[in-house]
Amino acid sequence: MNTASTPDEEPRWLTDEEQRTWRAYMHAVTLLEDHLDRQLQRDAGMPHVYYGLLARLSETAGARLRMTELAMQAKITRSRLSHAIARLEKNGWVRREDCPSDKRGQFAVLTDQGREVLRRTAPGHAGAVRQALFDRISDEQRKTLHDVMEIVAEGLQPTDANADLPWLR
Repeated sequence: MNTASTPDEEPRWLTDEEQRTWRAYMHAVTLLEDHLDRQLQRDAGMPHVYYGLLARLSETAGARLRMTELAMQAKITRSRLSHAIARLEKNGWVRREDCPSDKRGQFAVLTDQGREVLRRTAPGHAGAVRQALFDRISDEQRKTLHDVMEIVAEGLQPTDANADLPWLR
């Protein structure tokens, strides 16, 4: 669904309430991401996105995923993923393996050292998320936040083959 205005249409400006909500959302998301990045840099010397990649790998069978699948799960471009994996490889936390069934495909594999960094870092990360978000809202607000974010994500992740999604770039 394209909601952008055509040149002949009047733009659909945000109402005052929508503008306040949008700015509150952007303010909170920016501060939350900064809070989590600082915690992870302090505790493990990595940004939040790298932690997310390690966590995703740790949750899979064999602690490995095809690079294309990992990019899709992380909602990042393939080039950003490639750069991140290169940094994680340099730290010894991940290694790449060629895919035997696809000469161009590769797997990202969590190493024992990466698993250990994740094990040491996860409690502090969970605490930072809890302190910054879940300790501040009620169970009802948490459920509402979950429902709203699922609706937003669903609307931004079309299923057609020509969708312009980060992991397809």
